Amino acid sequence: MAIKLKAEKRDDLRTSVTKSIRERGFIPSVIYGQSKEPSTVAVEGVELLKTIRDEGRNAILTLDVEGDSVDVMLHEYQTDPVKGEVTHIDFYVVNLTEEMDVDVTVNLVGEAIGSKDGGIVQQPSYEVQVRAMPRDIPEEIEVDISELEIGDSISVSDLPVSDKYEFLDDPDATIVSVLPPEEEEEESTEEVDLSVEPELVGADEEDEEEEE
Repeated sequence: MAIKLKAEKRDDLRTSVTKSIRERGFIPSVIYGQSKEPSTVAVEGVELLKTIRDEGRNAILTLDVEGDSVDVMLHEYQTDPVKGEVTHIDFYVVNLTEEMDVDVTVNLVGEAIGSKDGGIVQQPSYEVQVRAMPRDIPEEIEVDISELEIGDSISVSDLPVSDKYEFLDDPDATIVSVLPPEEEEEESTEEVDLSVEPELVGADEEDEEEEE
């Protein structure tokens, strides 16, 4: 079931008006996709961010834009580089009757046996791409690494399968591995004779000049 949120139409795109919208606690946004003409709206910030935090960024949202409803997903967002606040959001229109391709976060669970022996857990892929109906998109993919020893790895083909979605990444792509501990470089034990004075460049030439 999609989560319903209210949105306001935003026709005046002047900077002063946009600033006023943010001061009211709303986030300027745009809705586009599925051959729909892009439209500009404003969504109440606290309610939206709470929903995304609770349901995940792939959650289906139904935006009620002054009586007109549209099903969307969060596509991209921009933040203030100083304050870290969300300043703008792009919503993508979703067709609930068609499959779609999305990136889903990979969440590692447990502590690898190999890490207890000094191994280093490395995660090359933090997301995987899945194809699913909008309502069947998983919030995240959990990967249990507790049984991994040094030298072990988990690839896309090892991820838990589901009849609700399929993975689109290369089956051999590595998700996580446990590498051997890094060996410290041995310090050089070669002794340097500090009693030998370094040869000065041009010293021979000076001696020859004095002999002449």
